Amino acid sequence: MAAKGTPQRLADLAAYLGGELSGDGDVLISRVASLESAGSGEISFVTHARHRTALDRCRASAVIVPQALAEATDTPRIVCRDPYLAYARIAQLLDPESRPAPGIHPSAVIESGARIAADAGVGAGAYVGYGAVIGARSTVGPGTQIGDGCSVGEGCVIHARVTLYRGCVIGDRSVIHSGAVIGADGFGFAPDRGTWVKIPQTGRVVIGNDVEIGANTTIDRGALDDTVIEDGVKLDNQIQVAHNVRIGAHTAIAAMTGIAGSAKIGRHCMIGGAARIMGHITIVDRVQIAATSFVAKSINEPGNYSGAVPAAPSAEWLRNAAWLKNLGKLAARVKDLERRLAAVRTDNDGPTT
Repeated sequence: MAAKGTPQRLADLAAYLGGELSGDGDVLISRVASLESAGSGEISFVTHARHRTALDRCRASAVIVPQALAEATDTPRIVCRDPYLAYARIAQLLDPESRPAPGIHPSAVIESGARIAADAGVGAGAYVGYGAVIGARSTVGPGTQIGDGCSVGEGCVIHARVTLYRGCVIGDRSVIHSGAVIGADGFGFAPDRGTWVKIPQTGRVVIGNDVEIGANTTIDRGALDDTVIEDGVKLDNQIQVAHNVRIGAHTAIAAMTGIAGSAKIGRHCMIGGAARIMGHITIVDRVQIAATSFVAKSINEPGNYSGAVPAAPSAEWLRNAAWLKNLGKLAARVKDLERRLAAVRTDNDGPTT
């Protein structure tokens, strides 16, 4: 294929995706766009028949469609099993992320013992601490702080103003977005007669390969053992991961989620935005948790889970809250009534055998 970032023939894109070409394969595609806004030189995608009307109106030069819509348009098209995935791959091809040229900016501070690969890049005002390692083809953005003894693998992108505290480990090809803080102290304090004694947090944060961490997300270092983010995990913006949490490979977590200390989340899980996960619980592999859900105990079976109370008019909410407050008393009354009813039936019918 042609170099990344240059216009591509539709036939070449179809071959790249392993999809079926229908229509003019010589159409040149330079970028992706939505069904509503796409025009000449652009490609869009459809995932479901409910978007048929938008497909009819689309003015893109080409579209990506599922097999069920293979004959729904005369527009040149690529027919494939998963149009959304195909769109993601074409978007990467046509709009690759630019990287700065290798080298260390004159204003960066590199402490003694740090090892930076010859083809890595360190931006303006960045700091690389004592004994830190930056792997081949990795980039460290302007103003980023790489703490003492940190290890950043190959092909990583650490964007501007990221903070890696001492001893953190980042695997290969991982991406950390601006404002993320990796390895700050976990929230550990022991009570002492009305005051608090800080518990040193001596673990690390260990992040695997192909992980992406969103802007302003925070991942605390372990108290004793490490906080671990396994390969392929995708974390959205503004997520809090507390000390000693473990997140299994290829799990995806949406923004504003909070995960309390020592929680263990399995592989291939999907967790919606603003979910709350209590500490010291375990969630098995392949669990889907709906947005805003509150997970207070371990989940031991794969499947879909939700547990949020939806918003309601204030007067209705107050009435429901009053009932919830007295739910225990109501349950006790029901049990008492059931016991009395059973006694009456026994008196009327005689003992059962």
